[in-house]
Amino acid sequence: MSTGQRDMKLFWACFIALIATSFGFIVRVSIMADWAKQFGLSETQKGEIFGVGLWPFAISIVLFSLIIDKIGYKVAMGFAFVCHTAYMGIVIAAPSLVESGMSGYWVLYIGSFIGALGNGTVEAVINPVVATMFSKEKTKWLNILHAGWPGGLVLGGILAVALGEGTDWRFKVGLVGLPVFIYGILMLTCKFPVNERVSAGVSFRDMLREVGFFGALLINTLIVFELANVLAKFGVKLGGEAVLFSAGPVDVTEAMAVRFGIAGALSLVFGIYTMSLGRFLFVFLMILMMPLAITELGTDSWIGDLMTPEMKKLGMPGEAVLIYTSFIMMVLRFCAGPIVHKLSPLGLLALSSAIAVAGLFSLSFATGIVILLAATLYGIGKTFFWPTMLGVVAEQFPKGGALTLNTISGLGMLAVGILGSPLLGNVQDKEVDKELAAKHPAIHSKVMGEKKASVFGEYKPLDETKMNAASDEEKASIKETQEAAKKNALKTVALFPVAMLIAYVLLILYFAARGGYKPVQLEAATPEPRPQQGAPHEDWGK
Repeated sequence: MSTGQRDMKLFWACFIALIATSFGFIVRVSIMADWAKQFGLSETQKGEIFGVGLWPFAISIVLFSLIIDKIGYKVAMGFAFVCHTAYMGIVIAAPSLVESGMSGYWVLYIGSFIGALGNGTVEAVINPVVATMFSKEKTKWLNILHAGWPGGLVLGGILAVALGEGTDWRFKVGLVGLPVFIYGILMLTCKFPVNERVSAGVSFRDMLREVGFFGALLINTLIVFELANVLAKFGVKLGGEAVLFSAGPVDVTEAMAVRFGIAGALSLVFGIYTMSLGRFLFVFLMILMMPLAITELGTDSWIGDLMTPEMKKLGMPGEAVLIYTSFIMMVLRFCAGPIVHKLSPLGLLALSSAIAVAGLFSLSFATGIVILLAATLYGIGKTFFWPTMLGVVAEQFPKGGALTLNTISGLGMLAVGILGSPLLGNVQDKEVDKELAAKHPAIHSKVMGEKKASVFGEYKPLDETKMNAASDEEKASIKETQEAAKKNALKTVALFPVAMLIAYVLLILYFAARGGYKPVQLEAATPEPRPQQGAPHEDWGK
């Protein structure tokens, strides 16, 4: 598609659709404390709701990537619009549904699940569309596209804060409808391009070969384990209750074997069909995407809550840190072109990892105005992670079309939803439990609740009812312990970009040994005779 043929209205429609997904994210961050108070959520349950707002993204983004060239981008965006609308309706109705006897936790969980499916569908469309529109400058334009994410965080965050703490949280959820309505109207009027892979005549099976058995095994394993986790909440057991989410004695061998068996069987079928183990480099990037996603989105899910104690001392809400770092991201992503040209995508990712390490460690002990300096480092560090990683995948695996590009995003969201967000909540619950038991045993025995289950095993949360009965002195000790736990959570997540830095340096050396980093280009195929009316547009069997 030449420059003159590019429909920039389509690009901005994609941009606004991404803003809609980040509106939902920032609104959830800003009202989670209200949800916890109204519906009695523990820290780990809050993390699980943060998580389910992310991991179902992988289901829709991967499934739509498999069929997107068949059903068309416009149909997929229609599905996303329905999901976003349903999310708002369910969550806004939560108080009424609770009055009718439903669990507040489950209403919020189900609503967030549906919203996340819509988010995944949006990215299943916009990433391959923009990569196709700007096939010679993929990393640059994917960075510009993904400026919509922090842009939505900034705009949505400012609007949520402007409504004030006293405003009913349901009005804040309604804010999500603004970008949803706009992208819904715009998408109806846009003409979508033919994917680069399809234009080059790469078959459906050749696209799947880029992922292969090991790529499928990675994403299938995470999906199966999370679905088993969800089913366990409903009392449905796959091979016995798994140790990952059981409060009682379990058969660990049976539980793990069943889950790995299901994931392995699905992946084996995929591998036999494709006759491919997958591209080694792509599988390595998939593994690397997990700590990357946790560093960015896992931390962002919690950053408002984690920084609230310190930010209140400055007279500012906790989510101000997320709004501020998102503003940095938005500005820098618009300027990505010259930076990528100067450093190369892998050089930029390595430098970003080093800066993120410094920022997260600084946030874990910073106080007062120094928090803003630490937040600046963190904001700069996380800016280029997600879109530049997508750019590397798009440039190195164009034969993978929508599948490789969106599988890497899906895996990232799975990692955040299944591991990242719950981990940060669980770290806090366990830290408070341990510290109160060690330093204030009398308070510990008085305010701790019953054991609960999570993906990271058993934990004991604080019991809100028991806490309300505590004395002011006891509450002060509990608050001090909670604030220390929040900072320790940031130290934990700072380990992820350390691992990323090492991995990106290894990748730089790998490409240097092969003559340097160069994007792979696909040439358009020679036009073939048009299929007869009613015949499929693309060969799914070759």
